[in-house]
Amino acid sequence: MPTPDFVLDLREKIGHDPLWLSGVTAVVIRGDEVLLVKRSDTGAWTPVTGVIDPGEQPAVAGAREVLEEADIVAVPSRLAAIGVTAPVTYGNGDVSQYLDLTFRFDYVSGEPFPADGENTEAAWFALDALPEMSAEMTTRLANALAEGPAARFEF
Repeated sequence: MPTPDFVLDLREKIGHDPLWLSGVTAVVIRGDEVLLVKRSDTGAWTPVTGVIDPGEQPAVAGAREVLEEADIVAVPSRLAAIGVTAPVTYGNGDVSQYLDLTFRFDYVSGEPFPADGENTEAAWFALDALPEMSAEMTTRLANALAEGPAARFEF
């Protein structure tokens, strides 16, 4: 589902005013490959992203989003980065800004498929043959691929 029900309920109350949301980016690794999806709204290639539901653990949200969006089962291995996005204005005038928690996930099973309609494609890409991505998504991917146990914090 593209927009969670709780966001739609909030929008009924606040209209298009800025809404602060928690989001997750799931960078799924399988050997020397990374899972990417092609967004149906912008056509951009990205790791799997999504909104964390109220009361949901962020790593659980990442695993849920990967399964919902790409039909892949994956498990979190570490929190890779924490950052804040620039405000986003959607086509309908809604404004949101996200606290993003980027996790590195390890592949368990499944073949990529754009399962829920949010994406037009889902595929594995060799780490040395990635499609063009925004600077923000490239940074999220690099943070997840970096070695070490500590998360990176954006300043």
